[in-house]
Amino acid sequence: MQRRHYFPSPAAPPRDQEKKKVTQNTRSSPFFFFFTPPSVVNLPSVFFRLIHKPSFTMAASTGSAKVDAVVQNIKAETPEKKTGLALYSRFALAGAVCCSVTHGGLTPVDVVKTRIQLDPATYNRGLVGGFRQVVQNEGAGALLTGVGPTFAGYFLQGALKFGGYEFFKQQWIDALGYETASKNRTAVYLASSATAEFFADIALCPLEATRIRLVSEPTYASGLVSGFGKIVKNEGVGALYAGFGPILFKQIPYTMAKFVVYEKVSEAVFRKFPKKDLSDGMQTVANLGSGLIAGFAAAIVSQPADTMLSKINKTQGLPGEGTVSRLIKIGKELGLRGSYSGIGARLFMVGTLTAGQFAIYGDLKKAMGATGGVEIAA
Repeated sequence: MQRRHYFPSPAAPPRDQEKKKVTQNTRSSPFFFFFTPPSVVNLPSVFFRLIHKPSFTMAASTGSAKVDAVVQNIKAETPEKKTGLALYSRFALAGAVCCSVTHGGLTPVDVVKTRIQLDPATYNRGLVGGFRQVVQNEGAGALLTGVGPTFAGYFLQGALKFGGYEFFKQQWIDALGYETASKNRTAVYLASSATAEFFADIALCPLEATRIRLVSEPTYASGLVSGFGKIVKNEGVGALYAGFGPILFKQIPYTMAKFVVYEKVSEAVFRKFPKKDLSDGMQTVANLGSGLIAGFAAAIVSQPADTMLSKINKTQGLPGEGTVSRLIKIGKELGLRGSYSGIGARLFMVGTLTAGQFAIYGDLKKAMGATGGVEIAA
């Protein structure tokens, strides 16, 4: 049987001469590997290029130095798309900063709001009157009571909330498929925000318990560390999570309303005014407006649980009294009207901080190259 050769005649040029005929332009083409004889292919080199240069179109030379320079400039200026940990860590950092800055900055409003909830008979003059009462009775410094645990707690909570929201949203997209997730995006928003908030509250609860104790009893401790330690020493670690049920009852509906309303409002805004046509400043304004509306909705939904949380963390429970029985008792004492004590202060506070959060979050994502998030809007 006649043996077949890759080359038509024995007079074919030596292999080293054949290799020289293959230009660099040809070698960089993906077709080089499939249509060139094995005698010419340097397999280790090809596999190295396949691993380290998945895009052949940008690597190949066009034959023109000027065009090559333009192509390389475009490649250098095109931002690398972040994925995996690199992407979600940026979401988490942006969320941590936006939540800690806004909650920390609004500590004075939170102090007055908490006083109105805990002692409505004394603090019965509204938000502005409450400010005056606190300053008159305790000095201006009292308005910053609990700023340490507020900043620390919401830094952790913001990282897990915003980072987790984007992460779980992507998991739902992967599980359902993009088209199905997009058609049912409201359900995806609700499920993703609820799951993220659950894990965020595990980190937030001990610090929120310490903050409320410091605000309700200004002489209880000198700050975050001493207050945290005193609660653990006197009441045990469980006391830090006495408000875990109420905080879930408050934060999960709050976060679900916050993200869903924000997504829906911003979706309507950007449908009318496409992002590509808006400057960075106008996009920030759109985020502020969408966040403000989302904050109002979230405050109304979560107000009863917020009042109960303030009450349950104000004092120790009776011996043998469980969290559920305490919640039922507090709910009966408050009634519907009592559960909305301080709603004016909270509407102002939550509307402002939610608007600020989404504005800061959007700007930080752009600054860190994590723009767009995980979007499924039609």
